[in-house]
Amino acid sequence: MTVVQDELTRGSSTVARTAPRKTKRAWIGWRFTAPFAAVFTLVFIAPLGYALYLSLFQNKLVGGNVFVGFENYLHALTDPQFWDGFGHVLLFLLVQVPIMLVLALVAALAIDSARLYASGVFRMVIFLPYAVPAVVAVLLWGFMYGDNFGLTADINHLLGSDVLQPLSGRWILASIGNIVTWEFVGYNMLIFYSALKTIPAELYEAAEIDGAGWFQVIRAIKLPAARGAISIATIFSVIGSFQLFNEPNVLKPLANNAISSYFTPNLYAYNLSFAGQQFNYAATIAIVMGIITAAIAYVVQLRGTRKEHR
Repeated sequence: MTVVQDELTRGSSTVARTAPRKTKRAWIGWRFTAPFAAVFTLVFIAPLGYALYLSLFQNKLVGGNVFVGFENYLHALTDPQFWDGFGHVLLFLLVQVPIMLVLALVAALAIDSARLYASGVFRMVIFLPYAVPAVVAVLLWGFMYGDNFGLTADINHLLGSDVLQPLSGRWILASIGNIVTWEFVGYNMLIFYSALKTIPAELYEAAEIDGAGWFQVIRAIKLPAARGAISIATIFSVIGSFQLFNEPNVLKPLANNAISSYFTPNLYAYNLSFAGQQFNYAATIAIVMGIITAAIAYVVQLRGTRKEHR
């Protein structure tokens, strides 16, 4: 009995000695992540929580800032101006994003084929518009789109009629899509090209031995290898489409009749906040768009993941 008691005493003392060490090791991990957690809380969690807080109130003439619950959200769901702006970005997404991604994929395949002369220069030229600040790029195209000056005005003057009207209400969304495509084709091309460069050379050698043509190599080797990159680029493009703001905001003074204050949801929230002083409702619009964007991006990611596992 004495021996057993001594062993139990030693075991309990060993556990007592090792327990603080385990606790100390656990706290070491938290110390490493503490700087990131603090920054993440300050720049993401806190603004999001404050926006959610604002969305639950209304600033009324009598009573000041009054708690209204989900009344702002119900108003947003029935707001025709919000849904009009949402329709613009949805149409933009369905038309512009596929065109941009196809052009970027074709450019990446052309550069990766090793048949393109001066492929390094070609890659740099395509990527260069992405290096231009967004506001500068929109101003550049805005001056070319102008009815009284720039390239469009010169062409119309040469033809003797107003054939080209890129800043009219009929063509403004297509004009914005052209600017965004010019800006981001190079960015997406780089994503696709990076994925293509990871393909093992043995696959190309096997395809050459089997007598596969260039189209078969693209279909059977390159496109499956770039599927993950295509999924990522699509998600980024979906998010970017719903965040459309810089282009219509900068072009608005040039196309005042074509671009309204609610042309896109982000532009609508911006004008509600800074022009209309409706901070509560602007926060509501921002949160609703964030939820819609996250849901659609998740669906795109889910579909891309399923295709990868087939």
